Amino acid sequence: MTGYHAGPRHGPGSRLRLDYEEKKHARKISDRVLMARLLRYLLDYKKRFTVTVVAVVIVSLTGLLPPYLLKVAVDSYVENSDLTGLTFISVILIGVCLVNWISDYQRTYQMSWMGQNMVNELRKQLFSHLQELSFSFYDRSEAGEIISRVTNDTDTLSQIFVQGVVSLISDILTLISIVIIMLFLSVPLTLAAFLVMPLLLLLMLVFQSRLRKAYRLTRKKIAAVTSRFQESISGMRETQSFAREQDAIKVFRQVNVENLQANVQAGKLHAILMPAVQIIGAVGTCVVLWFSGILTVNEEITIGIVIAFLLYVGKFFGPVVDLTTFYNTLQSAMSAAERIFVTLDTEPEIADASDAIELSHVKGKVTFNNVTFGYDPARPVLKDFRIHIEPEKTLAIVGPTGAGKSTIVKLLSRFYEPQKGTITVDDYDVQKVTLNSLHKQMGFVLQEPFLFSGTILENIKYGKLDASIDEVKHVAKVVGIHDFISSLKQGYKTDVGERGARLSVGQRQLLSFARALLSDPPILILDEATSSVDPYTELKIKKALTVLLKNRTSLVLAHRLSTVRNADTIIAIKEGEIVEKGNHTELMKKKGMYYRLYKKQFKDT
Repeated sequence: MTGYHAGPRHGPGSRLRLDYEEKKHARKISDRVLMARLLRYLLDYKKRFTVTVVAVVIVSLTGLLPPYLLKVAVDSYVENSDLTGLTFISVILIGVCLVNWISDYQRTYQMSWMGQNMVNELRKQLFSHLQELSFSFYDRSEAGEIISRVTNDTDTLSQIFVQGVVSLISDILTLISIVIIMLFLSVPLTLAAFLVMPLLLLLMLVFQSRLRKAYRLTRKKIAAVTSRFQESISGMRETQSFAREQDAIKVFRQVNVENLQANVQAGKLHAILMPAVQIIGAVGTCVVLWFSGILTVNEEITIGIVIAFLLYVGKFFGPVVDLTTFYNTLQSAMSAAERIFVTLDTEPEIADASDAIELSHVKGKVTFNNVTFGYDPARPVLKDFRIHIEPEKTLAIVGPTGAGKSTIVKLLSRFYEPQKGTITVDDYDVQKVTLNSLHKQMGFVLQEPFLFSGTILENIKYGKLDASIDEVKHVAKVVGIHDFISSLKQGYKTDVGERGARLSVGQRQLLSFARALLSDPPILILDEATSSVDPYTELKIKKALTVLLKNRTSLVLAHRLSTVRNADTIIAIKEGEIVEKGNHTELMKKKGMYYRLYKKQFKDT
């Protein structure tokens, strides 16, 4: 049994937190439904599952033969000093053990194969489903918790569920077979062995609910550790920059200690349960031994029966102990399964309509018709927002932080949907076209460009996977990054590291421009694309923009107003509403919001 988890118990506050966690993470899907869904995965491997069950049957039956063979050896050959018979029975015993070993090998191998393939299938399904979920899912979910579901939870199912199901079949078969053999050997001794069963059942009921709570909390605690660890590694530069290493260590130690306390508490329960079960088993053995002594004295049974029966009693309590703890052990698997299936059952909040059409290459006319939207509908970010962009024109959007600039492009990309109004591209309502075809019409350059682990070439080609090396070099030259790449020892095959860590911010940004240019989208979205770069890189980007913005519809969100001076139209927004509209010259003459922002930004120039 792996990983015992329960909440820490240190005073009323801890108890209240544990109660809160229990209510918050109470089981929403019944064990019966979860078990049925998990079994469907195993049934995908019917042949291997059948081989495993056959191997389990053989292992169980061959494991029960030795005590009976020993009884035959004692009663028929030892008492009669029959060495030939003893030799014969010994050869049979060796053969039985050999068959048991081969069958056990098959059982273990097939179990491992099914478990790993089940994990592989679940991880593929989870990852594929996560690609389809809407941004709102990620807004309310922690990255570490999602990672834990794909890694820790699936591992738990492999280690516990698959082995648990096979062991359950084996234990039930073994138990039934032992009872039949025991009844065949001696009904009175069998009844004597059953005298301790009520104690065992009572013990199981007492511990069942406590262990269930512990296992229900186990996935949450390990997910918290994973989440905190992932966040700490991702934010290592910020941590070291602000000299917060000790604070990070303190926070991680806290979640780690909570996980430790949960394990210790569950381990404590198990430490009480297992010896108690063993004591009950020992009492049962003593009862059987005492009754067998009486029956032997009265010559109602033989010494061979006594020896065999005592061995069967020992084997009898083994499956009983397994079945007693199986339900509790299964809770960890069920908790993991629930978290996995809850994720798989989460429907994308934004999905293609049943009659959605494919959007072919568009001219780039974009219109917002009276759009109102709020991440919290009660607090709108955009209010009755209206704007029209003609094809191949550039619209610049400026305004203070939180004004709703990024929300505009998120709605256009249909990462979110407005509570009111419509958004059209070439007069097609974006809610009535397929998401994939809509996104193919757009190219994005974000404030913090994301580069994948791999080479510079692979990252640029992410915009067009079938692009030739000449095409890649051409766009790199256009955005002014080719000379830098050529100066590297590995050139375009240089590994950029995780998230592009081996490149500067400006170099990453220029690569993202090259990636966008390579995809040649009819609609280009620049979201604060120059706010994180130095003036020299900004100058390079401004030159690249001349090519990037040509012959395509562009939305440019900017704090640095030097990049929007040549835009066809500039809108200034505040609290989700357009307060000014015009080109640079017109807005400077108005001496309104745009004028003040511009003068403030360039007052020292």
